[in-house]
Amino acid sequence: MPTRSARRWFAAATAGLLAAASLSPAPASAADAPYKVLVFSKTAGFRHSSIGTGIAAVQSLGAANNFTVTATEDAAAFTTANLAQYQSVVFMSTTGDVLNDAQQTAFESYIRGGGGYVGVHAAADTEYSWPFYGTLVGAWFASHPAIQQASVNVEDRSHPATAHLGATWTRTDEWYNYQTNPRATAHVLASLNESSYSGGTMSGDHPITWCKTIDSGRSFYTGFGHTEESYADANFRNLLLGAIRYTAKRVDGNCAAPVAPSGSVYQGEAWSSTGGVQVANHTPAVGGKTAGYIDNNDWIAFNGVNLANVTGVTVRTSSAGAGGTVELRAGSTTGTLLGSVAVANTGSWDTFRDVFTPLATSTNTTLYLVFKGTGSSLFDLDQITLTRAATTRQGEAWSSNSGLQVAAHGTATGGQTAGFIDNNDWAAYTGLTLSSAAGVRVKWSSAGAGGTIEFRAGSATGALLGSVAVANTGSWDTFRTAAVPLSTNASTSLYLVFRGGSGSLFDVDEFTLFNA
Repeated sequence: MPTRSARRWFAAATAGLLAAASLSPAPASAADAPYKVLVFSKTAGFRHSSIGTGIAAVQSLGAANNFTVTATEDAAAFTTANLAQYQSVVFMSTTGDVLNDAQQTAFESYIRGGGGYVGVHAAADTEYSWPFYGTLVGAWFASHPAIQQASVNVEDRSHPATAHLGATWTRTDEWYNYQTNPRATAHVLASLNESSYSGGTMSGDHPITWCKTIDSGRSFYTGFGHTEESYADANFRNLLLGAIRYTAKRVDGNCAAPVAPSGSVYQGEAWSSTGGVQVANHTPAVGGKTAGYIDNNDWIAFNGVNLANVTGVTVRTSSAGAGGTVELRAGSTTGTLLGSVAVANTGSWDTFRDVFTPLATSTNTTLYLVFKGTGSSLFDLDQITLTRAATTRQGEAWSSNSGLQVAAHGTATGGQTAGFIDNNDWAAYTGLTLSSAAGVRVKWSSAGAGGTIEFRAGSATGALLGSVAVANTGSWDTFRTAAVPLSTNASTSLYLVFRGGSGSLFDVDEFTLFNA
């Protein structure tokens, strides 16, 4: 077995800081109370020539939008007392290890206590050996192809950082590939269409901008910003402004992570049975262990897996060996092939990558992973995550209701919602499978008081499966989404019961049930 190296550093080169061009300020956000932003641009690896332009852009945004900017490359700024004066900290293409242990502790405390973080481009190429930073940024850098034009899919156009964008955005930049897919732990705002450029390695699901919450703090990351020209792009400047305002808590946005269905994530080392595989220790792995020492024709099996409604699988692996293939089979090592994943050398045994592939369904309840390749010690398997079928219903497509009316909304899915909702109104939806429900995501709008949606089984007073608070979104045509876990139930009818104060509370565009 080859020696397992700690991690791969990004190749370092040094470039001078360029003078910033004169940039037109974005429209002012007059409603914001004054606040302070720290821009940190220390590099211990590759240094981007766009850093100076990026700092100037943030300073220009601040001058026009009621926040002051302190720019520094001195990590001594990361003390509890000093950080307390800033509402958000921007990591402007930082690289490598830039904070010592005491500074890391102060910054983590700042974030968990309610501070904000904005990571720009190479912020993902920073602090690989600090686990909290990996959680904060969402995903670490893996590689990139040459600078080129690509098509960006804007997945959430309600967040203040992306509300100004269309459904697609064509732009030129250096497109990072990431070691893991952040979609399971963050709210993805924009992703790359990998068919629109060359060099994408994330199997067609390539987030490029996302946000999340960590305790009381807020985090935002964008892979944009390698080129100096990016900072003269009004769309990108407004994205940066929205990110800063969101993390500084001057404006809200939906950054909830998607519901993780139960019974869908399996640790590699938690097999039911195996042929030839051993447990390997890896600090960067989920839980610190993997299925390891994998040779050609080795296998592991997981019992009690619901394969009847799977649609795909994400396989997380590392390799400093030859790589190979993971075959996913039903019932035995030679059973029906449901799908396969090619696994490449990732650079080290402690560098993990995610690969997604569709899966066929099966009535079998035992999933076998059979490993193929040439030689020994091919790769290690950290975990697999099964993607399952989901059911979406439009709010206005109720089977029965009390007190609701259909409301027209040009920005809603299908142009309509369940609307004019008052306290204690309800809507029922039949023909659903609640016995395998794991969670629900709901999309709503409100210029009213907001309130709560209760999810009940069988009747408006039936078993409470879960509930979600829905707030005022700023207008009846501004929609947000939120997701919550649900309890299972034998009923096939789901009742949405609406609670709140007086007047029209909110409108419901649609909801999606996730199956376990």
